[in-house]
This record gives sequence, structure tokens and C-alpha cells, in this order.
Amino acid sequence: MRRVKRALPLVAAVLALGVPLSGCGNESGARGGDVSAGASSGVGSGRQEEQGQEKGKGKGKGKDQEMDMQEAAERADAMLDAVLKGIDPDVRWAHGPTTTRACGVTRRRAVMTVVSPERRQTFLDRAETFWRKNDYRIKAVNKDDKFPAVYAVTRSGFGVSVSFRGKGQAFLEADTPCVKESKVAAPASEPNGPAYEGVYPLPRPDVRSEFWSGEGEGEGE
Repeated sequence: MRRVKRALPLVAAVLALGVPLSGCGNESGARGGDVSAGASSGVGSGRQEEQGQEKGKGKGKGKDQEMDMQEAAERADAMLDAVLKGIDPDVRWAHGPTTTRACGVTRRRAVMTVVSPERRQTFLDRAETFWRKNDYRIKAVNKDDKFPAVYAVTRSGFGVSVSFRGKGQAFLEADTPCVKESKVAAPASEPNGPAYEGVYPLPRPDVRSEFWSGEGEGEGE
């Protein structure tokens, strides 16, 4: 009986020490593998959620969040109208095809004025100058000899570009950001030349301009 009584305190002592130690071992083992990932991911996700909420608040206040595809297309049309007016001397243009994607629209214009190789960079420079003056951000410039282009973006996420393609024809495009899905009507802007309705692909440039179709270093007249 004495030996049993003496053994019981020893067992109790071992259990008392062993249980906490095994608990610490499991916790440190879990944390050793997961704490850095789990804790950091927890902090990260918390920050992302806060940022998402802040962005959500900002979007909620803006009009773009409630814009649908038709309204976005109209804004894209206005952007193309504006840059064409900003290019001097003016050029003849026609509507290109409109394309839609899951939540956005692309509007296009084709320049029907012949722009000579010597004038193409001047054409792009004038579009770029207009965009810079109107707070667009120039995203990229391609100074290729045959197919130069310039790309810009607005603060609200609209992208716009001018590029030269086959036979030296200039094209303008405006891409909308992702907006609410809706039907999209044809552009309301009237071209300053033949409309070419139902004609695709559009004809090559056939309008001569004393300035744009001429030779020279591209200085304005």
C-alpha cells in the first residue's frame, strides 16, 4: 500500500508535466508550419478586404459604377469625336465596326484621308498632344516605321489609340472599362464623309489632303 501511495504522486507529477509539454509541442508544430502562412494570409486578407471596402466605397460614389454598355459606348464615341477634332488639319473619317465583350465595348473609326509616310508621326503627335492636354495618360508609343501607334488611357479606365495599319491607313479605337451589361446601339455621330453602312471591310483611304498626303518633315501649315 505504501508503494502504491508513493507511485501515485509520481504518476500525477509526470502527467501534470507531460500534458502541458505535449500541448506546447503541438501548438508550436502547427504554428511552425502554418503561423507564418496563416497569420500573414490572415493579415493580408484583412488588408485586402479593407482595401476592397474602401474601393467599393469609392466606386459607389462615382458614376462609372452605374454606367451601362450603351452609356460607355456613347462616352467612347465622344472621346473619338474629340481627338479627331483635335487633329489639325482635319481628316475624313468613317465608322468602323463596334464590338462587344462580356462587359465592355470597343468603338472604331477609320481615317479615309491619305496620310503619307512622312506625315504619320505628325498625325500621332497631334493625337498624343491632345490627350496629354486633356489629362489622359500615355500608356505606350510604337515608333515603328510602317505601323506606328500611340495608346492612352483615362482615369476612369477608358483606353484609346491611334494606329497605322495596312496601306498606311489610320485607325482610332476606344475601349470601355467593364460596365453593366446592356444593349448597344450604333454610333450617333455622323461621319464627315460617306457612311459606308453595311460595308466591311472599309475601303482604303481615297481622300487627298494638301497637308496630310504631302511630303515634308511634318511641320504644320
